[in-house]
Amino acid sequence: MEKPSFHQALKFWLKLGFISFGGPAGQIAIMHEFLVEKKKWISEGRFLHALNYCMMLPGPEAQQMATYIGWMLHGIRGGLAAGLLFILPSMFILFILCSIYVTYGQMPIINAMFEGIKPAIIAIVILAMVKIGKKSLHNYLHYCIAMIAFIGIYFFEIPFPLIIIGTIFFGLFVLSFYPKFIAGENKKSNDSESNEEDYYINKNTKFPNTGFEIFRVLKQVFIGFIFWVLPFLVFYYVTADFNFWKQLIFFFTKAALVTFGGAYAVLPYVAQISVEHFKWLTNSQMIDGLALGESTPGPLIMVLVFVGFMAGYHHFGNSILMGSLGLVTTTFYTFLPSFLFIFIGAPIIEKTQANKKIKDILSLVTASVVGVVLNLTIYFSMAVLFPKEMSFNNFEWILIIWIIISLFALQYFKTSMILWIGMSAVFGMFKYFVGK
Repeated sequence: MEKPSFHQALKFWLKLGFISFGGPAGQIAIMHEFLVEKKKWISEGRFLHALNYCMMLPGPEAQQMATYIGWMLHGIRGGLAAGLLFILPSMFILFILCSIYVTYGQMPIINAMFEGIKPAIIAIVILAMVKIGKKSLHNYLHYCIAMIAFIGIYFFEIPFPLIIIGTIFFGLFVLSFYPKFIAGENKKSNDSESNEEDYYINKNTKFPNTGFEIFRVLKQVFIGFIFWVLPFLVFYYVTADFNFWKQLIFFFTKAALVTFGGAYAVLPYVAQISVEHFKWLTNSQMIDGLALGESTPGPLIMVLVFVGFMAGYHHFGNSILMGSLGLVTTTFYTFLPSFLFIFIGAPIIEKTQANKKIKDILSLVTASVVGVVLNLTIYFSMAVLFPKEMSFNNFEWILIIWIIISLFALQYFKTSMILWIGMSAVFGMFKYFVGK
């Protein structure tokens, strides 16, 4: 198999950026179908090896997977092209949707459409929680961790980063003294090792400058720090309200570093801080942002970009220009760590096999994520079902019925998520006209 040209790869990464609906599972499936089955640019075993590493990282695993494969095909420029093209189409589409949302979102008919979409979003979050739970909860310890994480974040409002850090330290303790309680559940194996020579990247492919080289790692960390600090300094010297931008940059950098388990895991933390502490947007707008994020291609973590837009928009007196600056800044600081994880870690991981101890500890982290997503489900459900105050008279019965209908449509009838969001918007319009 000859090496694909950079132009050929670029065409695929650009196409992927516009068709990558369906969350990480769908995005990875698209990559697998094209790169492994159709074009044979990378073998099954090497694809799974890269995927295992990306799934252990915080951040959007599908975007990191694209960056990793881009790096294997064409080095740093290939990784940058794959990773950026995975993000940019979604960012531009979301900017257009955000601008329309803040301009026309208060119109009764548009507001009614979003009111109809919100119960469908609750159903999507519930199904995501069930899916994560099936993959993560394998024994009593995992169930206990999930319950403790839920109690910690829901009743005691323990910040999500502290829950993740506490789970990691607990995992290290259990692994050291009671290893039998944390049996690994990683049963994936690379059975497809026949005909490896048919693929451009196969089990025998060697990459230059791999392994752990301290000077290379320090150089990459330093370059990453320069990229992080340059916009920070520009805001310091150019803007009049530096404190806002400092809060935005530190907040989304921290969020990017703790997104184990995907966007659904970090959303409660983002909602808690951005809604209740910074007052950048409301609960209702947060759910609207999730609806917009589900409707665009690219990683679901782009919901954070919506939050950045709304933060800049509201803080600077309903300015779309400042909202767009908030959107671009949030995108930059949300995805910068993902590129660093790949460019620093990929050369190292190519010389190693997956570390079982790390996987065992991260199995506890993903178990705690289930509890965190349960908190997200309750958090959003309360905002939708009790829009004014929590009382029996304010309970939206029609919306709980639409949540149940959405669960059946999405889970049992396998209705397309984008199609169902559109149908839910129509439901919201119908509810509005009937109630007039």
